[in-house]
Amino acid sequence: MDYACSIFQQIDDPGTFLFNTMIRGHVKGMNWGHGLRLYHEMLQRGVEPDNFTYPALLKACSLLLALDDGMQIHGHIFKLGLQGDVFVQNSLINMYGKCKEIGLSCAVFEQMLEKSVASWSAIIAAHAYLGMWSECLMYFGDMSREGCWRPEESTLVSVLSACTHLGALDLGRCTHGSLLTNINGLNVIVETSLIDMYVKCGSLDKGLCLFHKMIKKNQLSYSVIISGLAMHGHGREALKVFSEMLKEGLAPDDVTYVGVLSACSHAGLINEGLRFFNRMQYEHGIAPTVQHYGCLVDLMGRAGKLDEAIKIINSMRIRPNEVIWRSLLSACRVHQNMKIGEIATINLCRLNSNNPGDYLLLSNMYARARKWDDVARIRITMVSRGLNQTPGFSLVEVHRKVYKFVSQDMSHPQCDKVYEMIHQMEWQLRFEGYSPDTSQGSPIRIARNLRMCSDCHTYAKFISVIFEREITVRDRYRFHHFKDGTCSCRDYW
Repeated sequence: MDYACSIFQQIDDPGTFLFNTMIRGHVKGMNWGHGLRLYHEMLQRGVEPDNFTYPALLKACSLLLALDDGMQIHGHIFKLGLQGDVFVQNSLINMYGKCKEIGLSCAVFEQMLEKSVASWSAIIAAHAYLGMWSECLMYFGDMSREGCWRPEESTLVSVLSACTHLGALDLGRCTHGSLLTNINGLNVIVETSLIDMYVKCGSLDKGLCLFHKMIKKNQLSYSVIISGLAMHGHGREALKVFSEMLKEGLAPDDVTYVGVLSACSHAGLINEGLRFFNRMQYEHGIAPTVQHYGCLVDLMGRAGKLDEAIKIINSMRIRPNEVIWRSLLSACRVHQNMKIGEIATINLCRLNSNNPGDYLLLSNMYARARKWDDVARIRITMVSRGLNQTPGFSLVEVHRKVYKFVSQDMSHPQCDKVYEMIHQMEWQLRFEGYSPDTSQGSPIRIARNLRMCSDCHTYAKFISVIFEREITVRDRYRFHHFKDGTCSCRDYW
């Protein structure tokens, strides 16, 4: 590129084509700022840009997150009458999405008279980038209903991500089918995305099946399946896969070790967890991050070794963050250790934590210990700081449509029937041995935004017996598979 620049500088009167070529070269070479400066030079010299100038420039703006420059360029596009060019419009959608102005992305998309596959891919990717998963699926549904578009691989990968985050297994299966139909030969990245989707949607067996069928596996493939096994409570199986990875000659990275340590934590493998933590540092030369320390604190906390957890925190080479102290506080609630729980809360306050869940955990601990004055003090603190509890919600997929349920929510069109069913279940739960005359239904899959509490855990176990249903719940940390009154976590979570 340096040689190209030297030649370009020797040209007395470069035209639009040469400027476009140089701008694209700078952007491709990741010299995004140089590309923008060259555009300004182009304007100063009186050289008029064309529709080939702007896609590269807008890409530079998106990578630099330069919203102001992007909006200024959008204005130039209007002045030149190029706002109807489909390539320019697609680039605008992408730029606004990366700059987190999704409303402007949607406005450009809706104003398009002629959309291409790339247009649909851009708007879906823009929503995926911002974690707007329901909107991803909505646009993909609109695209599918038009019936004249063959989705690109990148589009389907974005849809897979949406299915993964929403726990929409049936939609994920359909997307898998679309990939097999429209794409000749899936690469390792797509295959890994499929494994991740199946595992995080509760279908661990399918994820394992795809993993074992992979001809070529990479570091990420192993990391995904190790983390997946850990989430489902199969700690020892995760460690076996890790051993296979090492035998294949693949070097683990920090992400892999987060999965390994998480597997030890969920399975209560204390000695193994400590051993792998040391191997990570001294055998593979990976410096512990806050995530690794978090797994170690969680491992000790779950096992009730709270003094050891405090020692680990005090020995950290980096400053413990809110997640570390919150993990310790959660363990203190489970094991009713008021003293260490107060230490964790004090440190959370020092970090200016405004998470109402932290205060509620401590408040509940005080309530169980019947320290009502302390309960009142915590509640007053929450009110004075304007902290409200984050509402819990659950996502359930039925007939390829994802439904969101919030406590006391009346927005669902069939809310009367929903609450009627809840009341019926509550009544039947009073009779533990009762078995209704219902045929066994399909498994129920639920995704939650919060950690599963002990009451909900007990409730789900009873429901699995009374209604003879398998229930899979994915909370913020792991999976719970309920069947015949038992849970896959063995009440260790």
